[in-house]
Amino acid sequence: MNLSEIKSALSQVNEVIFTLPNGEQVPPHFHVTEVGNIQKHFIDCGGTIRKESVINFQLFTATDYDHRLSAQKLRSIIELSEEKLGLENLEIEVEYQGDTIGKYGLEFQNGVFQLTSTQTDCLAKDKCGIPQEKPRIRLSTLQAQESGCTPGSGCC
Repeated sequence: MNLSEIKSALSQVNEVIFTLPNGEQVPPHFHVTEVGNIQKHFIDCGGTIRKESVINFQLFTATDYDHRLSAQKLRSIIELSEEKLGLENLEIEVEYQGDTIGKYGLEFQNGVFQLTSTQTDCLAKDKCGIPQEKPRIRLSTLQAQESGCTPGSGCC
């Protein structure tokens, strides 16, 4: 989800609900303590220099259990951030404190903001020796051969 998509989604709801990938809801008294532009300038394991930029939202829960962030208030925070930081329409990542700070993607489904799991990956598989994954074949789909397994038949 990018910045324009979250603003559009916020115009469709009154209440802002975030759900973790495991289905657990972020407590309703959360705060958005940061909105920022995170820029990453790095070199991958194959020697390619790369740059990535994302919009970062940081969610935080405290002990002010009566706090509620309305959709309009969050939209105002985003608009102020756009004005003051010159934010572009980039993808959004969300930080949320679990056992450690987790980084999530963001989707909007059925009036709820879904935090989605993110994965690390090698960006230079062709240069650092990581083999391509072999296709998985179900043994039950292999045809039984009447004469049994012979060299070069591919059955073993």
